[in-house]
Amino acid sequence: MINLLNAYRGKNVNFVFSSSCTVYGEPDVLPVTESAPVKKATSPYGNTKQIAEEILQDTASAYDNYHIIALRYFNPVGAHPSALIGELPNGVPQNLLPFITQTAIGKREKLTVFGNDYDTPDGSCIRDYIHVVDLAKAHVAAIKLLEKGNPNGKYDVFNVGTGNGYSVLEAIAAFEKASGQKLKYEFGPRREGDVVKVWGDVSKSNRELGWKAELGIDEMMASAWAWEKYLKENPLD
Repeated sequence: MINLLNAYRGKNVNFVFSSSCTVYGEPDVLPVTESAPVKKATSPYGNTKQIAEEILQDTASAYDNYHIIALRYFNPVGAHPSALIGELPNGVPQNLLPFITQTAIGKREKLTVFGNDYDTPDGSCIRDYIHVVDLAKAHVAAIKLLEKGNPNGKYDVFNVGTGNGYSVLEAIAAFEKASGQKLKYEFGPRREGDVVKVWGDVSKSNRELGWKAELGIDEMMASAWAWEKYLKENPLD
């Protein structure tokens, strides 16, 4: 990222950065707003996002030609409605939904739900899932705001989510409903670095970006399942 910023030094550039809700750590208040404190990261991934945001903010302050928006993604899931573009992680998936779809299609024996004793209604972690198509539209909205001039200044941050939290077990139930597949899963120990619950306040994005998530959990699950079935019929390896 530093090399990319240096490549544009002296030139006017609008820069949209893919940040993450992991910068909030374990939030004190939910839903979490952009004004919430950035806490010590619970994972190396979250730490890289915090460091990157600091670099971008310093860059925007030091140079007049950079205009930057950091989009703090919540949990992107789903696939393009054509089922031609989707998520294909290398090796064993680290994110929930690819593991769900790969288990349902038979690539994985079973899904492990990490922890069932958290302080949540059903004991599993809660996340704010956002459809990748809505996420792409948020990028377009951010670019348009930068092009017309962001009244908030040269550096700004926006939450990109639905504003709704779903537990791991609720996500599994939503997938089973959307796909008609019964998923084989078991409970395992808590996973180090997992935040218990987080979902976003997206009112700033709605108001200032003119953007709002349009696709819900059912569409997310159905599109991910269509993509997984496409991969089975059209293997890429």
